[in-house]
Amino acid sequence: MNKIKTTIMACMIATAALSSCADGQGDAKLIEKPEVKVVDGKFTPELLNSLGRVGDPQLSPDGKQILYSVAYESIEQNKSNRELWVMNADGSDAKQLTRTANSENSPRWIAGGKKIAFVYKDTKEGAKAQLWVMDADGGGRKQVSELENGVEGFLFSPDEKQVLLISTVKYGETPQDLYPDLDKANARIIDDMMYKHWDEWVTAIPHPFLANFDGSALTDVKDILEGEPYESPMRPWGGAESFAFSPDGKTLTYVCRKKTGREYAISTNSDLYRYDIASGKTENLTEGMMGYDTNPAYNKSGSKLAWLSMEHDGYEADKNRIMVMDTKSGEKRELTKDWDYSVDAIAWSADEKYLYFLAPYQGTIPLFRINVETAAVDTIAAGMADYAALEPMADGKVVTLRHSFLEPNEVYVAEAGKEPVQLTHVNDELLKQLDPVTCEKVMVPTTDGKQMTTWVLLPPKMDKAKKYPSILFCEGGPQSPVSQFWSYRWNLRLMASQGYVVIAPNRRGLPGFGTEWNAQISLDYGGQNMKDYLSAADYMKKQDYIDPDHMGAVGASYGGYSVYFLAGNHNKTFACFLAHAGIFNLEAQYLETEEMWFVNWDLGGPFWDKGNAAAQKTYATASPHRFVQNWDTPIMITAGELDYRIVFTQATQAFNAARLRDIPARMVLFPDENHWILQAQNSILWQREFFNWMDTWLKPDSQARKAYDARQDSIAKLKQQQIPFAAAK
Repeated sequence: MNKIKTTIMACMIATAALSSCADGQGDAKLIEKPEVKVVDGKFTPELLNSLGRVGDPQLSPDGKQILYSVAYESIEQNKSNRELWVMNADGSDAKQLTRTANSENSPRWIAGGKKIAFVYKDTKEGAKAQLWVMDADGGGRKQVSELENGVEGFLFSPDEKQVLLISTVKYGETPQDLYPDLDKANARIIDDMMYKHWDEWVTAIPHPFLANFDGSALTDVKDILEGEPYESPMRPWGGAESFAFSPDGKTLTYVCRKKTGREYAISTNSDLYRYDIASGKTENLTEGMMGYDTNPAYNKSGSKLAWLSMEHDGYEADKNRIMVMDTKSGEKRELTKDWDYSVDAIAWSADEKYLYFLAPYQGTIPLFRINVETAAVDTIAAGMADYAALEPMADGKVVTLRHSFLEPNEVYVAEAGKEPVQLTHVNDELLKQLDPVTCEKVMVPTTDGKQMTTWVLLPPKMDKAKKYPSILFCEGGPQSPVSQFWSYRWNLRLMASQGYVVIAPNRRGLPGFGTEWNAQISLDYGGQNMKDYLSAADYMKKQDYIDPDHMGAVGASYGGYSVYFLAGNHNKTFACFLAHAGIFNLEAQYLETEEMWFVNWDLGGPFWDKGNAAAQKTYATASPHRFVQNWDTPIMITAGELDYRIVFTQATQAFNAARLRDIPARMVLFPDENHWILQAQNSILWQREFFNWMDTWLKPDSQARKAYDARQDSIAKLKQQQIPFAAAK
């Protein structure tokens, strides 16, 4: 460890003077690995926000080095900073390359491994994030782009003579566009839908810009969608993986959903477009394929193009299939036709025989490969963990990221038939000081005779002869996997470390258990998946180490919806609830949200369509607000006011309903957060409020409960001292 620290310090000293003058950071305070102290082995929200966040491993062209990034949070500054590191391919000789006041993002090797390109925002006032290039040792930093609206991502052509840059262009009209004399008017003038999306008012959209690159500067920057009002990549998830240069550099394939307004809001039909760089002509490669088409990837020879494709328009959680097209004949083939799981990411093997891929599978996200000719699937790396990156090596190994409920991302190398090898150890020192938490896989019988994979995390130093309070975790999505995820908000290890048994069921409507299991939840929000939650709760309450009277239920997004629904339909199963960004009123949600394909598919359509039996059933039986008359349990509600996906008024409705029914309730609203809680101090505040609420209702002898009781006694005494209005009159 001392040798590593010495190496890091030497690199930091060598780059400090360079970076301070190269990026104009001046006296800006740097964010580095924090000095923290673990007390009695306990994991805390502060320690959670002190862990290094490892990401984006990139194998050098010669296969000898791995570039990666590490970010740290500053609780004091309420921001994070990401720096770049490099190590040998076996994990040795890790060196820090950058030490700057802002984050270096999306690092990529160029110039045969002699240089590194990345996105960086200079600290100068008014600066935008741009494309930068530096030498492989961290020296010679230079900004090479000057796009007016900055750069969000990039992709170099195989010969590196061209580069694609993701930037934004103006969308819509301002009052000043229409009425130049009203220079101080401030309004949004809206004629169609998709005027807001997730956490932004849509006044700009991403476009792909193509530029020539001579190794040091960009020329002839061109918006290849100039004048077209379409997003590419698609918000909010799309990035550089939405583009692929052909190996000969003559064409660029990009992902786009060429729709706007209402048409965009009701459709998931994106396509792959092949753009001829010389002529500017564009061809739709997936015409007639009606769902999402994303993640184009050419093999090295250019003979085949692979991508991910969903079948149905309007179904965003459809099975993601691997498709392959012969680039000469145009013949398309589905590789995963006989493999009943949904794929998340793909990458070609060096010998072009395989496609490596990631996919939820039986409660985890393993690393697989599929034979392009035979469609046979092999597991490369599995176990009680998730994998999260794909960088194939020439010898059949794969550089990847791995995490679990118990550990955050670290860089690993995986190889078929062998145990994955950990290459980075960014967080080992802190994690070794924490009391260990145990994770077990439990199979829970469901009401319809199936077996449900349920993860159970046990507190440190647990004595199974004693009884413990528990927390049922309700997943969002609704069709997001309850795999071995590591979250900086819903951190199950942190929950267990506070003395709770944490129960995480893979209820109906989650990927990883086949298409039927995943699809069942649509049009059945209040049905089988809610029975699955109650089955897990009832099953776990029968365990000798569970306190049956002190179980809480928590969740966000669809998990927040689940909490609201369970609050009116749980029959005293739970002692408290906590919902973040949850849907409370489905009728309001239908008209408040922006991605209409989602509510149309999952709810069945609009509530005013009285002839639509499926939709009418949803609104009559699945909307939590219809069961408020049954609410009888303390509930905490949180939301971000910048959340335009599930508008925070859903939270205020639920809170008001609880208080009008005289149910103990607490609401925490974050004016500067969206669907997630992203800022360091807000994150810690959220965690403190979370555990204060859980302790109040699930730990009768806790300080939180004693403080609550004291407050209630004070309120009661004040009420007794008040003179009734009639008597005073």
